[in-house]
Amino acid sequence: MTTTPRTAPETVDVIVVGAGPTGLLLAGDLATQGVSVTLVERRPHRTSNMTRAFAVHARTLELLDSRGLADELIRTGTSLSSLRFFGKLSLDLDRLHTRFPFVLITPQYEVEQLLERRARTAGVHFRYETELTGLQQSAASESVSAELREPDGSRATLTARYLVGADGMRSPVRQALGLPFPGKSVIRSIALADVRLTEEPDDTLTVSGGGDAFAFIAPFGDGWYRVMGWSHSRQAADSGPSDPVDLEELREITRSALGTDHGMHDPRWISRFHSDERQVPRYRTGRVFLAGDAAHVHSPAGGQGMNTGLQDAANLSWKLAAVLRGQTADPEALLDSYHAERRPVGTRVLRSSGALVRLAMARTPLQRAVRTLTATVLSTVRPASDKAIGMVSGISIAYPAARGAHPLTSKRAPDLSLREGRLHQLLRDGTFVLVTPAGAAAPASSTPLVHAHWRSDRATTLLVRPDGYIAWASEHPDPAELRAALTR
Repeated sequence: MTTTPRTAPETVDVIVVGAGPTGLLLAGDLATQGVSVTLVERRPHRTSNMTRAFAVHARTLELLDSRGLADELIRTGTSLSSLRFFGKLSLDLDRLHTRFPFVLITPQYEVEQLLERRARTAGVHFRYETELTGLQQSAASESVSAELREPDGSRATLTARYLVGADGMRSPVRQALGLPFPGKSVIRSIALADVRLTEEPDDTLTVSGGGDAFAFIAPFGDGWYRVMGWSHSRQAADSGPSDPVDLEELREITRSALGTDHGMHDPRWISRFHSDERQVPRYRTGRVFLAGDAAHVHSPAGGQGMNTGLQDAANLSWKLAAVLRGQTADPEALLDSYHAERRPVGTRVLRSSGALVRLAMARTPLQRAVRTLTATVLSTVRPASDKAIGMVSGISIAYPAARGAHPLTSKRAPDLSLREGRLHQLLRDGTFVLVTPAGAAAPASSTPLVHAHWRSDRATTLLVRPDGYIAWASEHPDPAELRAALTR
């Protein structure tokens, strides 16, 4: 089909490519701050239950709480207070210092529906069945142009100040930038399905196996269970017409790993996939950013994939909004901080989830001895256990702080109980929150912020970023330092 491009390209502030959880959160955040956003998605607009992600961890729930969404999402699933690995290791999430000391098991489509509704309400313009075929950046016009193929096959050009690729592991945005995606395939042929069970397992998220096979069961809370299984003896290629997976194969794998298949039946969907460990070297290239699976993919162990992408979006959205509204003294430094803060997090998740899956696959006596030792240490040494829980949940994530900064700087701010309400409630405007001693006056600021006060006699002044991390802290606040922190 021969088509001609539109004579005048459309223009918006930000183009987001990819309508998964990462793209939806990012687009909604930007639109609520008055930024014009078009979200481009190559798939048709429909709800699908064929989604691999299912776990929403504590830090992600905190981010959703600061958008007024957490409580609604929690009603769609079931909350588990412990994670069990290898039959010997149990991580107790109720030790987390958070309003959400658990992992929420809910299908990814529930997250997407919630975030899509928010994005539409905020004014995001959606273009489904539209494929990105190329992009061009212009230093002279300070813009990026996306070349699109629309549903009828016609061509269009959409121009923006910035573009974000949240378009998955095979990201066309990343490919258009010419960026490598180094890494390797870790596990081939993982079978997974959502099924009913005749025999109800323990109410914990369980990963177990003996090296030749491992299986994973998690309850959604509505009678459906996510089951995932791998067997060394069943190494088919990735899912496709030539390598179908059936329920009997998953039953056999689960019986081999767990000793029972719990009477699984009536799958609502079943699939096969492989697990890669990959990470792009740069999260930012000029006016284009990568987030979520477009920037990093890793094993499903620990259920951290969707969570890491959502946290990427929360980190990037407020920075883009501040730059577009002229509220930062050094726009390039602020935008560069997205890569500086989030890429190390992606690396840590890749390593920790990879370690978990390799322990699950342990086959030799030495590998199994290492697994036993690891489980013993994490079960009996409290600091090691707390570190593992903090990593998996995202609660312990902190960003690099400048030399000489206050010890609290760049750490996650807990959901403080303040005179004006909970911190997460005060963050719902998408602005900074300044916490001062009782009676302190609101400072003059050209940057929007919410001013709140300690309930106690605490003397520390905190400036909390829109993503819930501490931007600045002081026992003896200097107004000039505060103004600088608001515009960094």
